Amino acid sequence: MAGSSGEQAPDYRSILSISDEAARAQALNEHLSTRSYVQGYSLSQADVDAFRQLSAPPADPQLFHVVRWFRHIEALLGSPCGKVQPCGLQASKGRRVQPQWSPPAGTQPCRLHLYNSLTRNKEVFIPQDGKKVTWYCCGPTVYDASHMGHARSYISFDILRRVLKDYFKFDVFYCMNITDIDDKIIRRARQNHLFQQYREKRPEAAQLLEDVRAALTPFLVKLNETTDADKKQMLERIQHAVQLATEPLEKAVQSRLTGEEVTSHVEALLEEAKDLLSDWLDSTLGRDVTDNSIFSELPKFWEGEFHRDMEALNVLPPDVLTRVSEYVPEIVDFVQKIVDNGYGYVSNGSVYFDTVKFASSEKHSYGKLVPEAVGDQKALQEGEGDLSISADRLSEKRSPNDFALWKASKPGEPSWPCPWGKGRPGWHIECSAMAGTLLGASMDIHGGGFDLRFPHHDNELAQSEAYFENDCWVRYFLHTGHLTIAGCKMSKSLKNFITIKDALKKHSARQLRLAFLMHSWKDTLDYSSNTMESALQYEKFLNEFFLNVKDILRAPVDVTGQFEKWGEEEAELNKNFYDKKTEIHKALCDNVDTRTVMEEMRALVSQCNLYMAARKAVRRRPSRALLENIALYLTHMLKIFGAIEEESSLGFPVGGPGTSLSLESTVMPYLQVLSEFREGVRKIAREQKVPEVLQLSDALRDDILPELGVRFEDHEGLPTVVKLVDRNTLLKEREEKRRVEEEKRKKKEEAARRKQEQEAAKLAKMKIPPSEMFLSETDKYSKFDENGLPTHDMEGKELSRGQAKKLKKLFEAQEKLHKEYLQMAQNGSFQ
Repeated sequence: MAGSSGEQAPDYRSILSISDEAARAQALNEHLSTRSYVQGYSLSQADVDAFRQLSAPPADPQLFHVVRWFRHIEALLGSPCGKVQPCGLQASKGRRVQPQWSPPAGTQPCRLHLYNSLTRNKEVFIPQDGKKVTWYCCGPTVYDASHMGHARSYISFDILRRVLKDYFKFDVFYCMNITDIDDKIIRRARQNHLFQQYREKRPEAAQLLEDVRAALTPFLVKLNETTDADKKQMLERIQHAVQLATEPLEKAVQSRLTGEEVTSHVEALLEEAKDLLSDWLDSTLGRDVTDNSIFSELPKFWEGEFHRDMEALNVLPPDVLTRVSEYVPEIVDFVQKIVDNGYGYVSNGSVYFDTVKFASSEKHSYGKLVPEAVGDQKALQEGEGDLSISADRLSEKRSPNDFALWKASKPGEPSWPCPWGKGRPGWHIECSAMAGTLLGASMDIHGGGFDLRFPHHDNELAQSEAYFENDCWVRYFLHTGHLTIAGCKMSKSLKNFITIKDALKKHSARQLRLAFLMHSWKDTLDYSSNTMESALQYEKFLNEFFLNVKDILRAPVDVTGQFEKWGEEEAELNKNFYDKKTEIHKALCDNVDTRTVMEEMRALVSQCNLYMAARKAVRRRPSRALLENIALYLTHMLKIFGAIEEESSLGFPVGGPGTSLSLESTVMPYLQVLSEFREGVRKIAREQKVPEVLQLSDALRDDILPELGVRFEDHEGLPTVVKLVDRNTLLKEREEKRRVEEEKRKKKEEAARRKQEQEAAKLAKMKIPPSEMFLSETDKYSKFDENGLPTHDMEGKELSRGQAKKLKKLFEAQEKLHKEYLQMAQNGSFQ
């Protein structure tokens, strides 16, 4: 390098004194050319100082010595010209060194936040044990058909569970209960049993009428005492239906009719008075029902229906399911320990939770979720159950806020042995005992509907923390929002009570799930025609995108053709793709905000559609790999949400469960051949001018293939797009297309008719000579001049100059029209 290690450093003072940088570089080049630079020589500090004065290597190629050594020093030590701060360079000996590397600063990843009802805020989700998440969900009370309110909770929790498990990669252990011992179940089971017995006895018409009248007495008392508007409306509707069914039977009895006519009236009254008679029979004979099997058959049947409904909705089954009837021994032990810990007391064979004792404890707090509701006797009594709020039961409590842990069974109720005598579990204790048995002293998540917060979940918390002597039985409480039907509370009295089975007759499980995904899981969801129409349109929008991408991917290319050079459009779309993924991740971190996720996915698909349309407009193929990546990502997200079954590799599956892949992979090659053959035939038909063949091709596209679930889309100058679509969807599209075309035809015919009428009216007007146009208006005018112009009004008063002038203009206009008519008649323009 710059001289041997032992030689004296050259004097650069004369060079450094040159003010002009170009001249200084010239002098430095001449100086370097006189020296011997050989490999192995060291770089002196004087050399570095000289080069530090240059801001950049000179552009003049003659100064190659300066350029060469400037680059050499720059490579070794960074820019040699650091004027802002000293370079701090030291002469290097021997070889170049690798520059120091520093990691990027990066950005802080967002963390999952969940809305915790215990704090009424979004909190960072931190499981207690690494990635393991313990989750207990309140299941249904199985005494009737599952309805859309159940769907609201269980689809929403299914979405949350899938996101935590499949997106955030938590190891979720999901436990759910079935309430098969409850006041509602006991009452309904007795009523069904007693009514069935009554019906099997085939009561005579007179006896039935007498029983209905007897049942109406307590029913009307109940009706008059009811203050809830919806419940009152339902009772009034029952009363009216019973009255309408009673009258024809009374007339038949009075007329001494017999045979099938009377039997039909009896059956009609039995059907309408079922609820009325069931209540009456239960109040009079319910205490005599003692067979425990009667109380187990009903919940067993409806539990089976519930599981079938959940499967139809594509809701994942729980990892473990607990039934109250199977955990009675654990519940008894749980209650006993609460008593032993000093928070429960026995009263007349029942066991109650001492809310005053619990709330006064320094380490406990009662009413954590809804403290403002503590003392709400109506809510507390609803929590206790209809069979448990009699005056004698209420008098057993030390405080009105106390609630039953264990209920002494009355006649006509199922019972199990326990230290306090035969009885049955209270409603709240079941979840505490079952969840505590499986999940221990503290779980990560507890879920349920919004209406369960008080008293059910507040009482669960209290009794569980009394059992475990802690204050952290649940870390995160998640409550799904209410469901309304077209803006109203779901109610049988309003005739808007919709079962899951009925809902699935109108819309698919995917469409229902998409509707839920388009709303926040914790807010009220309105199940209405507008809500479902939005979901249907969203599904159609995504499906068309998937079908278009599949069509692009089916286009034959060689291996290298799969990867094409990207232009600005591809780079921009790819940037948007990654931006949307970032926004989707942020939304999922923000309390699993699926509403925002769905909006971002829609925006991404819209960008893809614009890109594909732009490519089609210039007859260029879009990037297969880029569109496939986006479609696969969207498919992956929809799978995570449970909106796409696992067997579909890209987009929504075609056909029924288990048929998607085989159907598409098997059928598509044949459809592609058919499409190409049809395109060739159409080309020949156009060239040879054979319209009949074109009509047949259109009929194949419009009439035949839709019946098979196949859509052909013809685009001028481009290959036909082949899509496998749900048959019913295509048939609906076809009907809608025909409806629109029919409307257009009718509008066209109506427009033609109106035009014809207008032309006929105009022609009729043209025929009238101007001298006759006013003569028929005797209700306005009484005198006319020789030309037929009015001179006096109907009262004989002479017309004013202004009126006469106006009529004169009308006369002249008609004169012009009539001359035009005469000219047309002379020319033979019309017959």
